[in-house]
Formats: sequence, C-alpha cells, structure tokens
Amino acid sequence: MSLAMTYSIFIDGAAGTTGLQVADRLARHPGVDARALSDEERKDNAARQQMMAASDLTILCLPDVAAREATAMAAQTNARLIDASSAHRTHADWVYGFAELIAGQRDAIADASRISNPGCYPTGFLALTRPLVDAGIVPRDALLSVPAVSGFSGGGNGMIAQQADGALPVFGSYGVTLAHKHLPEMLAYAGLDNAPIFMPAVADFYSGMLVNLPLHSAQLTKSVTGQDLHDCLAAHFDGPGLVRMAAAKANDDALLANNLMAADGLVNADHMELSVFAKPDNSQFWLLARLDNLGKGASGAAVQNMNIALGLDETMGLSRGA
Repeated sequence: MSLAMTYSIFIDGAAGTTGLQVADRLARHPGVDARALSDEERKDNAARQQMMAASDLTILCLPDVAAREATAMAAQTNARLIDASSAHRTHADWVYGFAELIAGQRDAIADASRISNPGCYPTGFLALTRPLVDAGIVPRDALLSVPAVSGFSGGGNGMIAQQADGALPVFGSYGVTLAHKHLPEMLAYAGLDNAPIFMPAVADFYSGMLVNLPLHSAQLTKSVTGQDLHDCLAAHFDGPGLVRMAAAKANDDALLANNLMAADGLVNADHMELSVFAKPDNSQFWLLARLDNLGKGASGAAVQNMNIALGLDETMGLSRGA
C-alpha cells in the first residue's frame, strides 16, 4: 500500500514487554517510522521530551508512575499520547481507546490528543457486557462475576523472569483483595452501577486470555435465548474493528464438539473472539471472550488506536488472525 506520508512514532519504554510488541507491529507497518531511544538515552528526560516534540505521536509503554511523569513532561510539548498503562484509563481528560465499544468512540479517538489504552481483562469484560446493558438485557444494577485467566506475560518482565526461574505455579488466582486495578475501568465503561466480582488468574503459558461472564436468566430483564445474546453481540460489533464472533451462532456445534476453549488459541492475533453458550432451557448462559493479552489486550490495541488517531486503516500493521 502506498501512503502519502510517513508518520514518526516514538515508543517511550520500548524495552518492556508491551514496547517490544508495539515495535514488532510497527516494523511491518508501511506508514510509520518507529523511533526509540538508546539504553543510554532512555532515562534522559531532556532526550525523551525532545523525541516527543519531534514525533507525530508517542506511545507510552511504561509503568503507571512513569507514565504519569511522562505525561507531565509531554505537557510542555504538542505531543499526542497513547498510554498503554492503567494510569489514565478513567481520567476525564483522556479518551478511552476501545474503538468498538460504543457509537462515536472511534471518532473521539481520532480527535484526541490523549488516548488511554484499555486493560486486557476489561477489553474482554466490556465487550461481553456493554452491548447487553445498552440493549436493556442486563440491568444496570446487575451483580456480575468475572472469572478470567491470562498467560504470564501479562505480569510483565517480572513475571516472565519468575516463570524462567521455575517459580511460577501452573495456575494461580490473584487479586483476592477484590481491589484489582482494572476494576475502576470495568465499572466506568460497562454501564453498570456496581463493580463486578473480578477473579483473575495466571497460568503457565506465555500469552493468551479467556474472560468469562456467567449469567443466570433470573439476572436479566427479560426472557432471552442464547441465540438472542449472540445476535445482540454480533449486531453490536458488525462493523470495522477487531472484535468478532467466534461462530455464526450460539452453542456452535464445532465449539461444543471440541469442548475445550484454549486460552492461548489466539496467540499472535490482534483481534478478539466472543462466544455464547446456553443450557437447552436457557436458564443459564456462559459468555466468553478470547484474545491475546499482548494483542487486542495491549500492543495490538495501541497500534489500532494509533492508526485511528492518524487517519489510517485501523488494522494496518496488525494481524487479524485466521
């Protein structure tokens, strides 16, 4: 594809897990020139600020505290920022970077100078929940539970090192204080009055993620079938973007025959797949989002937001999967 111009993109924090994944995607992107500082310069604030000022857009791939510091630094320039950390996800001055979530969000991202990348778990939860709330199927006062599991890369370099040392369990629940840092954005953008009970876990595989939403029919505002829920989600995400249904119907025969939803089934893909399962009497439902925590859950979403902000095809440089 021939482009009229090449955009300069500064990756601040290019040595971390997310930064490396962003750089990998931008290396195959035909419309950008990715920039990063040397090891000697990356802690030099003057060099970072100069790079921000000289670039069309900066992607912050930093811990929360460092991302806030970088944002303060950028305020002295005209830099446009995408923050991949959780520092600004509910901040009033930042646009939430989930383009497919609600009508108008893609346009808001395109016009924004400050874009906050969604968290990996919230991406799955919100995709399953917000359309059903907006459709009046899940009530705003619903009390929801969200079991989920991610590969250990979601814990960054620290957990990757822990796994390499043989110190990571095969499967472990965490966030048992019920105060996980993803909860504020899950509440802020789901359209709900109450935060869900969020039950994350990490397992001994590198990347991939499953986010589950179990529902009883008694929790819903009206009588529905599994196909009704599937059709609601399918209609909501029937458009541009990187969210799709895993199958053409609820209780898909192929998915049921396999009887195993692999958490790492979308490794190296930048899209997310949604599935709906229901009991024959439609008394219980199991909604499931599958994504790569490093793809649509982090770096892939950052590049998607970058593309939108620059007026490019939002899937450019990304893998849509098979």
